Amino acid sequence: MRVVVTGAAGFIGRATVRRLAGLGHTVVALVRDPARAAEILPNGTELVQSDLSARDVLVTAMAGADGVIHLAGSYRVGIRADERPAMEDANVGATERVLDAAIRAGVPRVVYVSTVGTYGDTRGRIVDETADRAPGPFMSWYDETKFRAHKVAEARIADGAPIVIVQPGIVYGPDDHSGSGRQLELAFRGELPYVALGEAGVTPVHVDDVAAGIVAALERGAVGERYILAGQPMRLREAIAIAARAGGHRAPRITLPTTFLRLLAKAPAPLARLLRRPDALDEIIAAGTVTYWASSDKAKRDLGFAPRPLAQGVVDAFGTAS
Repeated sequence: MRVVVTGAAGFIGRATVRRLAGLGHTVVALVRDPARAAEILPNGTELVQSDLSARDVLVTAMAGADGVIHLAGSYRVGIRADERPAMEDANVGATERVLDAAIRAGVPRVVYVSTVGTYGDTRGRIVDETADRAPGPFMSWYDETKFRAHKVAEARIADGAPIVIVQPGIVYGPDDHSGSGRQLELAFRGELPYVALGEAGVTPVHVDDVAAGIVAALERGAVGERYILAGQPMRLREAIAIAARAGGHRAPRITLPTTFLRLLAKAPAPLARLLRRPDALDEIIAAGTVTYWASSDKAKRDLGFAPRPLAQGVVDAFGTAS
């Protein structure tokens, strides 16, 4: 197939392009910086410069495509109020433009990459694709904008668009710069000084397994359906302990209380470095004791989705990294 991918130079995007190329598909990558993308994407990837703002450029790039995968978006938590419009456009506006361009171009199959976070705090329950968002406030502007983008995709489906939705859990792997991924890597290397908010509920899944699920949804997912692509539901402290053992280390003995972490998040840079503040602490704090737990049984059954156990995944992700 000829497949157009947005967000191809991103964390999940790179893995998805590798998967597509490995299966013999032709990839057209819509990227902001073609020169940078050429250094990190497989040879043979067709690069089109686009920030996803010009609808005509999108329609032209998608003309004759067999599929579109929309991965592009903005993932940051704890942003300032003046940064919200840019994130809203990156997550909601871009989704509207990309999906509408694919429909206009007559693309026969589109995969929209959402998130398990659209279900909100599951309060200890493991939900599936039939669930609606749990009542309660959004944990972050990211959560709210991704939920609204998800609704954009569902509205297009209701109007007859050939869209399949996939919903990854907490994704980790090489070159992951998220706070949760960084904690897993530091635990694996025996360098994590303490556990922060270990009661948060996560579903860690290797980026290559998510990429395989996305491509499977493109190839054989049922139009109009949702597929959760997540790992085993667990507490963050459990995930950290598994990662530490896999690396031959003991899990951190210190767990920092939330109150201290909130003070640490506001610490001046010199003090933050002295205290070894983890990256993206605001992201960790926002998670709190929330559980983002969901079952991948449907994707396993219908798509052949096969997420590797976390103990193996962290070895594959971080065992040979420098």
